[in-house]
Amino acid sequence: MLVAAAVCPAPPLLVPEVAAGAAAELGDARTACSDALAVLAASRPDLLVVVGAADTPDAAGPYPQGTPGSFRGFGVAADVRLGRGDGDGAGPRTLPAPLAVGAWLLEHARWGAAPLEGLAVAADLAPAQCLEAGRRLAAREERVALLVMGDGSACRTLKAPGYLDERAADFDAAAGRALAAADTAGLAALDPGLARELQAAGRAPWQVLAGAAEGAGLDGRLLYEAAPYGVGYFVAAWS
Repeated sequence: MLVAAAVCPAPPLLVPEVAAGAAAELGDARTACSDALAVLAASRPDLLVVVGAADTPDAAGPYPQGTPGSFRGFGVAADVRLGRGDGDGAGPRTLPAPLAVGAWLLEHARWGAAPLEGLAVAADLAPAQCLEAGRRLAAREERVALLVMGDGSACRTLKAPGYLDERAADFDAAAGRALAAADTAGLAALDPGLARELQAAGRAPWQVLAGAAEGAGLDGRLLYEAAPYGVGYFVAAWS
């Protein structure tokens, strides 16, 4: 059963070494992420699963505890690991970027409260499949927690990665309301076609969360909401 969840943005810029001179610009987001992770730790889960979008089609699937990740592709010699462990059984795969950012957040928080693993979901996974994946996660242990990594639209301004799209603000507003209220129906209703057009990589992970939280009776709090660089970033805690 899902007992808690934290929702965090997934840009590698959250990692100060990657952001370099711009590191201070996401300082409030990092602080909010730390607060959300504290909620996870307080829930005393038997299992924590880090959920994010697969950044390539072959990256989808589970990642065991100990799987390594890296930010070397972003020009910095910074490596991470998904929790303690030597990565045995991880195979040749390394963490996709959203899970690597989640692993960095957990390392930064000195997570040691429970076993953990990762799940990368295909960015175009249908809502019904996302919901079912979430239900399966929630049934894994008596007390399950999720760290859900994902961004809103990337089309909020003229300089945004996806340029300005007038629909982006309304999409992000709907997502923000659902995350703030732990509204599983609201997350499940996010349109995958519109999310794809707006480059909202958080849609599939958020809908996995919606499936996991069905019937759990969790309350939500939105700890951070902003659109630096024209991308919608949210931090929420459900418990």
